[in-house]
Amino acid sequence: MSYAKILLDIRDGIATITLNRPEAYNALDMQLATELHDAVVTCSEDAAVRVVVVTGSGRAFCAGGDVKGFVEQLDTIGKHVKLLTLALHAAVSRLVRMPKPTITAVNGVAAGGGMSLSLAGDLIVATESARFTMAYTQIGASPDGSSTFFLPRLVGVKRALELTFLNRVLSAREAMEWGIVQQVFPDEQFQAGVQSLATQLAHGPTQAYGRAKTLLYNSASETLETQMEHEAQLIAASGHTADFREGTTAFVAKRTPVFQGH
Repeated sequence: MSYAKILLDIRDGIATITLNRPEAYNALDMQLATELHDAVVTCSEDAAVRVVVVTGSGRAFCAGGDVKGFVEQLDTIGKHVKLLTLALHAAVSRLVRMPKPTITAVNGVAAGGGMSLSLAGDLIVATESARFTMAYTQIGASPDGSSTFFLPRLVGVKRALELTFLNRVLSAREAMEWGIVQQVFPDEQFQAGVQSLATQLAHGPTQAYGRAKTLLYNSASETLETQMEHEAQLIAASGHTADFREGTTAFVAKRTPVFQGH
């Protein structure tokens, strides 16, 4: 698939998906959401990709849904929004479920569906000037894009309600204090910081990351005993990988392991 509203760059095990509607603050329209889903699936299926970064072009990460498009589609808004959310939700689901780490690199404003998309990264990093706001109720809408799943788990239900009802704008530092963001980089160091983090993950034990990701995301819905059984099964499976052999022998030899991702 050729892309008009995203950029996809794959090199050295790192896939970078860039939302590319800077003139519209990377607002999500049907084409952008569809292209995002296609790119995420492409990265998920490409064995050469060992980490996926999602970011935005220009001054925004993503301003949410394309409100101008909503106004143009008011007579059939239910169908329009359902089709848009189906594409966005498919992209989010694949980001979360793919067996390799993902980073959402928030380079500017993340509002509405953009904030929701940012929450779907395994690791969430931001530039100092980034801002986060739910924004949905500001236009009379309820949230989508996974935010009602992730946000209460990150900040608690009451704070999630505060952000949703009052549309409070969090700075990058506040978002980190609230547990939404893991790292904040000064604006001039943002690209280098994201690249360094992505490179570290790209050189890591990809299959072990994938198994850990599955365990952690599924843990809330399992009993203790069932979760420990899953842990036993997956760590045993990890033992059959080349990376486990490399990691254990490197540890004993007191050298840095060189993981190949298999």
